[in-house]
Amino acid sequence: MSAYRIQRRLLAFTVALAVVSALAGCITVNAPLSSAGDPGLHETTISGGGADKILWLPVTGFIASHPQSSAFGLVHNDSALTQIERSLDKAADDDAIKAVILRIDSPGGTVAASDEIYHRITAFHQATGKPVIASLGGVAASGGYYIAMAADEVIAQPTTITGSIGVIIVNVNAAGLLDKLGLRDASVTSGVHKDLLSPLRPPRPDEQAIVDDVVDALFQRFVGVVRTSRGARLDRDQLATITDGRIFSATAAQRLGLVDAIAHRDEVVTRAERRIGASDARLVRYYRGKRAPDTLSAGAAAGTHGASASLVSQLAESTLTDATTPLYLWRGLAR
Repeated sequence: MSAYRIQRRLLAFTVALAVVSALAGCITVNAPLSSAGDPGLHETTISGGGADKILWLPVTGFIASHPQSSAFGLVHNDSALTQIERSLDKAADDDAIKAVILRIDSPGGTVAASDEIYHRITAFHQATGKPVIASLGGVAASGGYYIAMAADEVIAQPTTITGSIGVIIVNVNAAGLLDKLGLRDASVTSGVHKDLLSPLRPPRPDEQAIVDDVVDALFQRFVGVVRTSRGARLDRDQLATITDGRIFSATAAQRLGLVDAIAHRDEVVTRAERRIGASDARLVRYYRGKRAPDTLSAGAAAGTHGASASLVSQLAESTLTDATTPLYLWRGLAR
């Protein structure tokens, strides 16, 4: 065998081993060398000058309960869950905050984090009586739509993509690749199903039913949350279509009862003012660090750390280190 062919085989083996190790959870992608820390939440005014305040609270990128890593994992920020918890706690303690606008621009994330954020927003509303309005950005799908169900009103912008009601467990099987390389799985398990969904061996027929039960339970919870939140506004005759995982335009979502209205951000603020009986409420945002955001879309506030970078890094991390985690996620955005 020529030296060239030997080198190619060694390279193929190395790449395959790296992929398989990642899929099996044998490597850790998130290994930050330093942390941005938590200097605390500060408040800045975006517009208005009245005594009453409306909090603009962004939820952006991949929804997860673990810290968000920047490029190469050199710095990490609080998870979406932690950001929401701290922001809602601060808003609950501020009597001048009369309402919260939850600005969602996310394709979703993990089932657990999406559900926990939904729970925290619901608890905030019940404890304080302060109205919560969900303002859907460019993409508010799957887990992004799930957390919107905690709001009193859901408003899409004209170009919103939403829906994707469903569950996905991402799984890649590399058994065929291992076989070509002359490798085989030699894992030792305590039970026949302990290595369920292992990428290192061919799946067994009985395993599909086990996974289906888990996916169906999580799916039924999603559907139940939507039914409870949307109530009579939901087109029950179209429920099978609404919940088959497809995405919808803002117009279609309104027709089906998934959203209440279509409006731009300034109109959402006006609607929030009407709810609290104010005409010139101060629109405020929370932020960390020394530099305050001066616009609604600036990424310096708590809850935003760059939508695209966060989504790519978080999705890659979730796929590599936790490949079988159930997700409320529209994966189309990451393709």
